[in-house]
Amino acid sequence: MIPLKDDNPTHNKPIITYVLIGICVLVFILEITSASYSNGRIFYSYGIIPAVFTGKAELPMELSAVPTELTLITSMFMHGGFMHLAGNMLYMWIFADNIEDELGPVKFIAFYILAGIAAALTQVYMNTESTIPMVGASGAIGGVLGAYIVNHPKAKVLVLIPLGFFSQIVRIPAIYVLGFWFVLQFISSYFSSSTGGGVAYGAHIGGFIFGVIAILFFNRKAKTRIVKTSSKKKPNNPWSS
Repeated sequence: MIPLKDDNPTHNKPIITYVLIGICVLVFILEITSASYSNGRIFYSYGIIPAVFTGKAELPMELSAVPTELTLITSMFMHGGFMHLAGNMLYMWIFADNIEDELGPVKFIAFYILAGIAAALTQVYMNTESTIPMVGASGAIGGVLGAYIVNHPKAKVLVLIPLGFFSQIVRIPAIYVLGFWFVLQFISSYFSSSTGGGVAYGAHIGGFIFGVIAILFFNRKAKTRIVKTSSKKKPNNPWSS
């Protein structure tokens, strides 16, 4: 099930969403043009490594580019490959605009960064001895998806369902699309742990759960802001019912 777009209009242009997508794309270009990309050294320098973060391992000085705590931030703007980047940015493009619209730019940035940190910490403490660097915006975007399923469970999402030669495009409520995504993370996490897979499904799960819970606090003033914005853009119509 591949989401293509949602039928959920916004009141304002999602400038921060565009900026975050732009930063991720720019960072990826810098990655692949770096001499340390092909040998993976760049991921050890700026990705988050659970064993290093928990003090169970030490990063060689020549690979240490930023303080360990800062990798919580740098890691969420990096990606391991083009498909990794493309998949994350697709979900960001479809679902983040409505959350930014409701929270406003400043609160949305805070929400996004906190979701990414919560996601990374979830993965770290699920596998404290791992020396594999973790990179990607998936955890932060998982937070956005969690917020979206709370705020817009009935919004219709246009999805592609691959069925071989008979693939179908249908509109499905967001609660089913994102609920399926969340359940898939648990299933994938189980099989990944048994086969030694390298995808940080724990971060996806942690980010989503953070988003579901945190958006309830972020929503408190967001609804008032949306109502005020709507009233400024649309004058009252005395003939409307």
